[in-house]
Amino acid sequence: MWEPDPAWHAMPHGSGASTAGLWRTAYGDQPVVVKRLSAPGPGDPAELSDPRHVAYWRREADVLATGIATATAGLRAVPAGVDEDDTGITITREWVEDAALSGLFVAVALGRFAGSDLPRPRFLAHDLLRSRLLRTHQRAGGWPTLARTTAADVAEHLWSRRAEFLSALDALPQVPQHGDPSHVNVPGRDGDEAVAIDWATLGTGPVGGDLGYFALTAREELDPLVDAYLMGLPDDVASPDEVVLGARITAVYTAFGRAEWALARVATGEGALAGKYRHPAVAPYLRALQRMAPAVEALLGW
Repeated sequence: MWEPDPAWHAMPHGSGASTAGLWRTAYGDQPVVVKRLSAPGPGDPAELSDPRHVAYWRREADVLATGIATATAGLRAVPAGVDEDDTGITITREWVEDAALSGLFVAVALGRFAGSDLPRPRFLAHDLLRSRLLRTHQRAGGWPTLARTTAADVAEHLWSRRAEFLSALDALPQVPQHGDPSHVNVPGRDGDEAVAIDWATLGTGPVGGDLGYFALTAREELDPLVDAYLMGLPDDVASPDEVVLGARITAVYTAFGRAEWALARVATGEGALAGKYRHPAVAPYLRALQRMAPAVEALLGW
């Protein structure tokens, strides 16, 4: 049975159902990161074995093994070793140094990536936002914790119109997207290209979608990020209005979803919910939600 080397340094990692661990070590003088993915077992959700679903367990390994994102424009992966056994997959890649990239640089890179010639193998993710909203509907029926806050009316209005906005995303040009861009997941630089990690949600989606995800954690406001994205996006891919719509819908619905998730985690503790807004596990998500106020107003008037 596969086991990590006791000398490896464990690192924090995302909450993906298939990620068993993340470690930093070195091979000679080369620092590397080792990531372990666990294969689905009996009783695990069927979505983990669906190559088109956002939760497909082995997507990152397939992306790195095929090398389809190592030469794309704007955003690229570093080469990695991929070793499979009976219980999972071990990914070993170079450590990517943090280049302290500006949000505008990343936005340009995301625009260039959206216009890149990405191969379309079967394992690419589709319908990321729709899948996430469907999961929320199945688990909680909506955003019940936000319904206990001053954002209740806005949250209810957005939730009730989600099918309309998802259809609007479907009608936009569908382009390559990383699916989870942030400064954590886009830390490096190689000349004019940004270097990204965590390719578990690589796929296709609405133009501007990646920018909407990135805007939630970027220091810059959405408008200058849109301008930077358009600088990188080839002229024949989409119009500025299409980019803005894709970014707004993605950012707003993701911000509300993350705020609901964060609040729900602390809501069962003692004390009033309002007294937990400054909790360190909640406050960043509420600040991101507040920053999306102009985008929310634009969508509600759309």
